[in-house]
Amino acid sequence: MNISIIGAGIGGLSSACLLAAKGHKIEVFEKNESAGGKMNELKEDGFRFDTGPSLLTMPFVLQRLYEECGTSLHAELELLPLDPICTYFYQDGTTFTNYEDHKATLKEIERIAPEDLEAYEQFLGYAQALYHRTADAFIFNPLYDFSDFRQLNLLSFFGIDAFTTVSQRIDSMFTSSYLRQFFKRFTTYNGSSPYQAPATLNVIPHVEINLGGHYIKGGLYTLAESLEALARSLGVNFHYGAGVTTILTKNKKAQGLKLENGEEIYSDLVLSNSDVTETITQLLPDEAIPTWRKQQAESIEPSCSGFVLMLGIDRKYEHLSHHNIFFSEDYKTEFRQIFREKVMPEDPTIYVANTSHSDHSHAPEGGSNLFILVNAPYLSDQYDWETNKKAYGDNIITELEKRGLENLSAHIQFRENITPEDFYEKYRSNKGSIYGTSSNSKFSAFIRPRNKSRNIEGLYFTGGSTHPGGGIPLVIQSAFNAANLIERYEE
Repeated sequence: MNISIIGAGIGGLSSACLLAAKGHKIEVFEKNESAGGKMNELKEDGFRFDTGPSLLTMPFVLQRLYEECGTSLHAELELLPLDPICTYFYQDGTTFTNYEDHKATLKEIERIAPEDLEAYEQFLGYAQALYHRTADAFIFNPLYDFSDFRQLNLLSFFGIDAFTTVSQRIDSMFTSSYLRQFFKRFTTYNGSSPYQAPATLNVIPHVEINLGGHYIKGGLYTLAESLEALARSLGVNFHYGAGVTTILTKNKKAQGLKLENGEEIYSDLVLSNSDVTETITQLLPDEAIPTWRKQQAESIEPSCSGFVLMLGIDRKYEHLSHHNIFFSEDYKTEFRQIFREKVMPEDPTIYVANTSHSDHSHAPEGGSNLFILVNAPYLSDQYDWETNKKAYGDNIITELEKRGLENLSAHIQFRENITPEDFYEKYRSNKGSIYGTSSNSKFSAFIRPRNKSRNIEGLYFTGGSTHPGGGIPLVIQSAFNAANLIERYEE
């Protein structure tokens, strides 16, 4: 079959590889000039930054992708375990280092929260049990039709802890404020709030702590480059600077694409790696889909967005590791401002990736490349980025100076920022979100858009806005879901 793919993000690249390996003729149309979507890179003045994801988890999903395409993860990429995984800085001056080595981490727990040493072990066991209950039933299952739901084990469903929040479960298990804040941060991995998201998301610490987090030598963008090269080797054609304006339909069946230059491309199927809400509301003609369905798509809550500062500096800070978190004083207020009030937090938690710690080529000798991320609300009328971005960036720099990065502002050689408006303009993500669809619902696993349209025949979806969710491994799994559904319904 001839298949047109909208977007060369990780979902589009993975889908292109899988479908081409099955013998389909694949054409990928990308509005930007390079592959990767939000996984991209910036090089300037001798500094190199990953502008998207900074950690790879669940590498076995990626390994499976490479194997189905005739190669292997080992042959394509070099994964480097990070030790420590991350260093955490609390407002009272306490630091906590989460090591790859479990015993070393236990010593850290004993130092800062000895009363919760046993609870830490119990929580990781609980998170592991959640993973085993959710992985096959919800993550690696397309959950599209009756045959998929028939596989669900009712006991597993009631065992996924969906009826309490992440925060409530954590508070019930820990007494230490340090560990409570530490474990609540993991919901931000898919852009959700620990005070709203179901406790099911406590599976995420298992994925990072028990299964391990990895860095890709050369930077995370190397993954996008690898998948693009693999797709080309399988015969995939890429068209860059080729924005799509319309999905062509006839009798409620996708027939191809219309490009910004007016060209019409006809194909047997269309697979969209564009955000599902944007695809349904902006790319489908009004006559092709009911008004209520477009309204339903518009009502989908996106994940949070992010404000990014990239600073190239001419010095090193020895207390910074590869991944660093500077916690806010009042986590609950921070998340209320982001998700309820939809304004930037006055006292934000600040994430700093310092990849030059592991890869010295990412900064000039003696320098550092600091990728700084603060969670931000998705776009609304509540916050004006054009007016506030410079001042908010200055405030972050000032806060980091207070938290141990002395005289940071005096050492800046390069500065660039990315706002939620930039995420929307460049990637057409729903309201500038960066993790796809929110998980701030008890039943988010069931209400997230599926990988096959129920309204338009021959239209499929992949990416973080679809099932099973955001993050590298889940986006790759969405490509498996789409490919499997295409095989189920089209071949």
